[in-house]
Amino acid sequence: MQPNEITSPQQDKAGKPRVLKNHNDKVSLLITNTFGSIAFLFVCAAFIVFWLTCNLNLIPGIKAFDPFPFPELEMVVSIFAIILSISVLISQKRQARLEKINQQVEFEINIKAEKEITKVLEMLHVIQKKLGIDNDDTELEKMKEKTDIDQLHREAEQ
Repeated sequence: MQPNEITSPQQDKAGKPRVLKNHNDKVSLLITNTFGSIAFLFVCAAFIVFWLTCNLNLIPGIKAFDPFPFPELEMVVSIFAIILSISVLISQKRQARLEKINQQVEFEINIKAEKEITKVLEMLHVIQKKLGIDNDDTELEKMKEKTDIDQLHREAEQ
């Protein structure tokens, strides 16, 4: 990993943080990490307190530039709220995309594991036959059947 690379909280197959290659993802993560911190909350609170103290003439020598009811402060806060809302939506969209990728990987792993377990059950059944063990287990026979992935998708969509 290079010193200037931005990493995601999600991990790759080796358990290392994913390196974000897409510029939009890097900006989205940077905005989320900046705006979503306690430090940023304190900076915003300090800014508003400073603005109010300046405009309520509580600091001698500083003339009020935004008198009560503080229309400029309202405009700044409104614009900032719009920017924050958009950054939250971008972050949620990015998170949903990553979650979809993770779900697909998990699904593929589960299908592979199901195939391996089915093969082990078939091998166990062959061993039982060779040893002369008669086991008429209908549940076992049902477990050995191949899983219809398309049928699973159809059932999940309903």
